[in-house]
Amino acid sequence: MSTTTLPGSTVATLTVTTPSDREVQITRIFDASRPMVFDCWTIPELLKGWLHGPDGWRLAICEIDLRVGGATRYVWQHRDGRSMGMSGAYREIVRPARIVATELFDEDWTGGETIGTVVFSEQAGKTLLTQTVLYASQAARDGALGTGMTRGMGESYAQLDAYLASLQDAAKGAA
Repeated sequence: MSTTTLPGSTVATLTVTTPSDREVQITRIFDASRPMVFDCWTIPELLKGWLHGPDGWRLAICEIDLRVGGATRYVWQHRDGRSMGMSGAYREIVRPARIVATELFDEDWTGGETIGTVVFSEQAGKTLLTQTVLYASQAARDGALGTGMTRGMGESYAQLDAYLASLQDAAKGAA
């Protein structure tokens, strides 16, 4: 198993490990409640507020049928007109603790369908998010790691961290 720790924005660092020859596991703590982090992961309007890629990529289409067997569809648009899409299906949903879903990019750079498991654990009012991605093969996992995927995830999680803070600030202002 290897471990890479990337600097985080305000709360924690992103930790990336390879617990098996086909898996990548990412963990990060967020200064928000588990239900709030779960909602930011599963409600399209909230996902559009933070799930952006680096260098001008924005989540333009976000469709979620949040039920076992329900489909997902994400399409990111780049400011230069390029797009990148991904589809999947939910296998397990335990609100607000766990999601298991398949993912397949339109341009299959991951070597086939992946299975993603996201676990949301409450820790003293904060949320430990653990995301595990299971690839079809070790070569597919290593190829994904070679794309800069973890840097992009680190940036997205930093965006989620800032977005959660803005939601909490807005809630305080409304109270």
